[in-house]
Amino acid sequence: MKFLSIYKHAERNTPPTHEEMSRMGKLVEEGMKAGWLVATEGCLPSALGARVRRDDGKLTVTDGPFTEAKELVGGFAILRTNSKAEAIELARNFLKVVGEGECELRQLYEAGDNACVDSAVAAAS
Repeated sequence: MKFLSIYKHAERNTPPTHEEMSRMGKLVEEGMKAGWLVATEGCLPSALGARVRRDDGKLTVTDGPFTEAKELVGGFAILRTNSKAEAIELARNFLKVVGEGECELRQLYEAGDNACVDSAVAAAS
């Protein structure tokens, strides 16, 4: 199974230190070699971004920076795991490296996952 890990943090005013980048590089290299890390990217500051929203048929665009610092996406990773518990453990290990913030884990749909979708719908009913 695959999970999307969305990392949210308070926006930083300074770039990561050399030590922080080194620790992250080691974690990424380890994950790629072990096969549990499929892809990962970090996001640039929200000042360079925009939000596009559709509400009641009306489209609006809001340029960054965004003030809702607790909801800023700092990056993402696609994880390949055998279970949700394993994905949670990988997110815990990631947060030990990067520090403050949170990871939202969302299981990704893969061909043949209809049983998983059916059980999720049933649980939500």
